[in-house]
Amino acid sequence: MGGEVKMPANLTPQYYSAEEKYRKAATPEEKTEALQEMLSVMPKHKGTEKLQADLKKRLSQLREESQKKKQKGGYNPFHVEKQGAGQVVLAGCPNTGKSSLVSALTRAKVKVADFPFTTTLPATGMIPYEDIHIQLVDTPPFTADSVPPGLTGTFRNADALLIVIDLSAGECLDQLETAISLLEERSVIDPSGESPVAVPYMILGTKNDLPDASGNLEILKELHPKTIIFPVSASGQNLELLKVRIFEMLHVIRIYGKAPGKKAEMERPFILRNGSTVLDLAYTVHRDFPQKLKSALVWGSARFDGQAVPRDYVLHDKDIVELVI
Repeated sequence: MGGEVKMPANLTPQYYSAEEKYRKAATPEEKTEALQEMLSVMPKHKGTEKLQADLKKRLSQLREESQKKKQKGGYNPFHVEKQGAGQVVLAGCPNTGKSSLVSALTRAKVKVADFPFTTTLPATGMIPYEDIHIQLVDTPPFTADSVPPGLTGTFRNADALLIVIDLSAGECLDQLETAISLLEERSVIDPSGESPVAVPYMILGTKNDLPDASGNLEILKELHPKTIIFPVSASGQNLELLKVRIFEMLHVIRIYGKAPGKKAEMERPFILRNGSTVLDLAYTVHRDFPQKLKSALVWGSARFDGQAVPRDYVLHDKDIVELVI
C-alpha cells in the first residue's frame, strides 16, 4: 500500500491544524483556503522545501481547475458527490477489470465488456462493510497519452485510490508503470510517502484466477520489489479481505451516540477521522454542542465502561459516547 505519510519533525501545531482542515475540506474553495494556511504557518527552511513546492503545485492546480470549471459554466461531468463513510475511486488503463470489480463489490449495475472504454463517465456503487457503506467509484480508463479532462480532479478529490492492473495480461507491467507515473506526475499520489496532501492508494491486481496471473505477479514482484500488489478476482477471490483493507485505507473510526438514560444508537455510527476527539464528535453532532460540552462518557476504549473523559479525549473505532452538556 502506498501513500503513507512521513512528516518533517519540526512542523508546528498550527500546520497540523491547517492540514486537518484540508483533509476535511469538501470543496475546492475550502481546500484552497486550507492549503494557503498550511503554507503561511509552515517553517521556511531547507527541510521543508520539498513540502513547500508540493503544496504550491497543488494550490496552482486547484486554482487552474477552479478556473476551468467557471469557464465551463460550473458543470463538471466527472465530479462525484461523496456519500457513505468515504469515497474510494478506481483508476487504471483500459480493460483492467475495474467495472467488474465494482459490480462484484457493490452489486451496482455497471457496463462490463471485453472491449476498452466501455466506461465513459464515473459510475458509483456502495460497498457494504459491517455496519457502514463505502462509496466505490468506477472511472473512465486512461492511457499514457490520454487522460479524460476533469478525471484528475476526481482522483485528487478521493479519500483513497485503488489503482487497478490486469494480472492476466501480458502488458500488466506497462499498466502498472503508466498508472503510477501518470498519477505521480499530477501530484495525485506520492510513492515516497512524503507528501501530506497526496491521496492514499493501493494497487490491485485483478483477474488473479486466470492462468497467467500468478506468473505475471511474480515477475512484477521481481521488477518492483517495493511495490505491494493485492491480488483479487471479481469471481470472489480476496474480496472480503479487500473490504477490510479499503476500510483501513480511509483512516476513519465509527462512533455510536448515546442519549442520557437510553440505549446507544448502534445502527448509524458517526464517521470521524482517526485521532478525532470528543470535541470533534460534538462538532459533528451539532454546531452548538462544542460551546456547551463539559465532558463525555465513553464505553469501549475507556478504562471502564461509562468512564467520564475530557473534551480532548481521543476516541477509537466502535466507541460508544454520551456527550455531557
